[in-house]
Amino acid sequence: MMRAHPDVLRKRVKIYSAAKRWEYAAEVASTLSRIAPDEAFGHVRLAFALHELKRTREALETLLPVADKFPDIWVIPYNLACYSCQLGDMTGARDWLAQSFKAGDAKAIKLMALDDPDLSPLFNAAE
Repeated sequence: MMRAHPDVLRKRVKIYSAAKRWEYAAEVASTLSRIAPDEAFGHVRLAFALHELKRTREALETLLPVADKFPDIWVIPYNLACYSCQLGDMTGARDWLAQSFKAGDAKAIKLMALDDPDLSPLFNAAE
C-alpha cells in the first residue's frame, strides 16, 4: 500500500510537524525510521517530535545510536547539542555543537545556534 511508502511517510511527518501535531509526527517518524533506517530523516524527525512533546531524554536516546552512522548530517549533532543542553549537560552540548560545525557550514550553524532557545543555557553559562 502506498500509505507506508517512505516518500508518503516523509510528507506526512512534514505536514504533522508544520501543524505542530507532535504525537502524530512522532508516530509516523518512528515508522519511517524503522522501515528506512539508513536515512537520517526519520530518526531526526522522531527525535525532534519527542523533544517538542517534552520527552527530551527520549529524543537524545533516539539520536545517540545513529550519530556515528550519519557523520555528514550536521543537524544530528546540532540537535544532540540542543537536547544535551536542555538536560543540563553543558559539556556534552559544547562537544556536539563542535561536531555540528565540522559536519556543516560552521558560520551558518553558529549564527543559528546563537538564536536557538534550546541552546541559550549554554551561552548564558559562558557569560
